[in-house]
Amino acid sequence: MSVSTLASAPSVCAPLPVLGRDVTVPLVTGGEVAYAALDYAASAPALQRVWDDVAAYAPYYGSVHRGAGYLSQLSTDLFENARRTVAEFLDCREGDQVVFTRSTTDSLNLLAAALPADCQVFVFETEHHAALLPWRNARVTCLDAPRSPRAAVETLERALAGRDPYGPALVCVTGASNVTGELWPVRELAAAAHAHGARIVLDAAQLAPHHPVSARDLDVDWVAFSGHKLYAPFGSGVLAGRADWLRAAEPYLAGGGASRKVGRRQDGGVEVEWHDGAARHEAGSPNVIGAYAVASACKALTEAGFDSLVAREQHLIRAVRERLADVPQVRFLSLFGDDAPRVGVLSFVVEGWNSSHFAAALSAEYGIGVRDGLFCAHPLVRTLLGSDPQSQGECGSPEAAPGEKSLNAIRVSFGAGTPDEHVERFVRAVKELVTDGAKWNYRTEDGRCVPDTSA
Repeated sequence: MSVSTLASAPSVCAPLPVLGRDVTVPLVTGGEVAYAALDYAASAPALQRVWDDVAAYAPYYGSVHRGAGYLSQLSTDLFENARRTVAEFLDCREGDQVVFTRSTTDSLNLLAAALPADCQVFVFETEHHAALLPWRNARVTCLDAPRSPRAAVETLERALAGRDPYGPALVCVTGASNVTGELWPVRELAAAAHAHGARIVLDAAQLAPHHPVSARDLDVDWVAFSGHKLYAPFGSGVLAGRADWLRAAEPYLAGGGASRKVGRRQDGGVEVEWHDGAARHEAGSPNVIGAYAVASACKALTEAGFDSLVAREQHLIRAVRERLADVPQVRFLSLFGDDAPRVGVLSFVVEGWNSSHFAAALSAEYGIGVRDGLFCAHPLVRTLLGSDPQSQGECGSPEAAPGEKSLNAIRVSFGAGTPDEHVERFVRAVKELVTDGAKWNYRTEDGRCVPDTSA
């Protein structure tokens, strides 16, 4: 299939307008080219709709809650309406809370701080570090990487069967891998967790920008995601779900906004009564613009229609994989197999190339932005590459030695704003680099491969 034919497919929508689509970047070989942003899995560009909404609100910005002035009241209404919009976007249940945070990482750390005493946490080694690392104060069981969705469920069931049946337990799982893009069997994992008396939190950072997420239908207890991956890069995230553990926990941050009433005790100490709603964990002046941007992105994606967005993305995924299928030096990474359902996130290695060198050449010679390394998912990438953790590095020599295993990988990712031309240019660039090599010399600087401009 030619990428150029994608736009004519009747079921495939046009890319949504995003900021940066007209930005040009210099090439080391001379001239400039429109920048091809293919690093959506790290941070997606802002939707034009989100930017316009934020710009329209900015003159009316005010501090939320308790302000008597018009702008403060307007901002408060906007902030709380944003909470309701996010709840609708996630199809939350009655009684669920939506807490605004800074990111998915912040959301999962908040939940980790709210775990009941002696809680046991089950997490696959395949998780992003944001989901793998926050549980320092819990009893953590790290599960081996499964090689199929069925194996994931069976692995979890075996682990849960051996736990203390009377103690609290939490399962943390991704909805879509930030390395392979593969969709995980969230509904089945949730059923397994609940059957064994455990709760489950869904890391939807890579899922929510690509697919509809229903907390009700998936039957997950919490959902966490980031605005900057949902085309709303204004430093906001979400933790949505059951209120009881959050209500019983000490506030994530102690300060104004989280407190309902503060006074002095007779012994000179401070006496405080905390809020029991979402405000309990939103101390300080909240990121109103960030919350509004997230809500705007939720509305924009809903109105565009996920069916059309998913159809277009699947065409792009197939175009990349099919057009690089005849390049034997390129190997895509996968846990569940090449045919597993996935979002627009693909990681690969190129025989004979250090991944940092290849990514540097894509940028410097073709104006294409991708990511290389371990993608904050070190155990997973090392498993997929079969590499030795002791010898792992984020960069290395510009060229891999013959027969040497790759120390890191390259990730290309795209979404609702990706034009066909960017994908076509990427495929062409990969083929040219594999066939002809780089046109420029590169050196390692501060652990990264960069164009050598010393000559």
